[in-house]
Amino acid sequence: MDAPRRGRYPLSLRRRPVAWERQRPTWRDAAPGIIAGALERAKARPSGNWYAVGASRQVGRDRPLGRTVAGTEVVLWRAADGRLRGGPGACPHLGAPLKDSPVRCGMLVCHWHGLALDGGPFAGWEPYPVYDDGVLVWVRLDHAGGEEPLDRPRVPERPDAASAVAAVHTGVGHCEPDDVVANRLDPWHGAWFHPYSFVDLTVTDGPAGSSDAFTVDVSFKVAGRLVVPVRAEFTAPGPRTVVMRITEGEGAGSAVETHATPLGTDASGRPRTAVVEAVVAASDRPGFAVARAAAPLLRPLMRATAGRLWRDDMAYAERRWELRRAGRFPG
Repeated sequence: MDAPRRGRYPLSLRRRPVAWERQRPTWRDAAPGIIAGALERAKARPSGNWYAVGASRQVGRDRPLGRTVAGTEVVLWRAADGRLRGGPGACPHLGAPLKDSPVRCGMLVCHWHGLALDGGPFAGWEPYPVYDDGVLVWVRLDHAGGEEPLDRPRVPERPDAASAVAAVHTGVGHCEPDDVVANRLDPWHGAWFHPYSFVDLTVTDGPAGSSDAFTVDVSFKVAGRLVVPVRAEFTAPGPRTVVMRITEGEGAGSAVETHATPLGTDASGRPRTAVVEAVVAASDRPGFAVARAAAPLLRPLMRATAGRLWRDDMAYAERRWELRRAGRFPG
């Protein structure tokens, strides 16, 4: 199949639409061994013990961002100069939840007794390495990762921030990071499981060689027969990350980064995993400047679209974990 070409207009009209039930079945192509092999290769790649925590925009100047990552309570906030600070989420005095405490002049001030932290070691409280890439914030937990530490996370290549619109969706489910990554390394399910978003999907090439990528021709559904056809590439640059990048067609260079962050277990002992997904859209069309100017209005729509997909995909990941736990997963 020829790669999608970018036309004069961003939208195309499906001339021969195929009903959902009449599209070509993909179960033979989606061989469990191919997906499992791609997952194992991803898990063998280093992360440097870095975990995606959330959106950079979630860390403001007056309130911190708190998360439990790999069973560790973590808090992030901004110093007076805007730089990211982070460390254990419990106050070293009597264990207050620092995520509920305010930030004043760059100091995280415990709301129980007023102990103030500037991000440096104090009273037994030791900071964690943190990183802000402009879209996501990260924390490095060496005791949880157990790998050789890296100075900074391996942030995937993205469009230039000045010419892109970025939005971040975060969702949580009862599964493990492997289940989230395996979902993303199964591009064949797209048009069957998400017909409201994807049509005419064909996986044209599977993992091979150093790129270890899936190449997919697909059309994003807009309304009725109006679609945006593209060619996309799925890669897994780390053990908890899958990147979908548009390589040809409208929005070439745009990327969707899916990061699976383990949180810990719930009261029943079930694992909980956060999906932190960054959608970074770009286009060289003149009209995209208007979209960038309307970014505050676009971001909620982008998050809502990702959230709808992840309601389905989280159910997929949770089902996979349940079957694995019961020893009934056929893959």
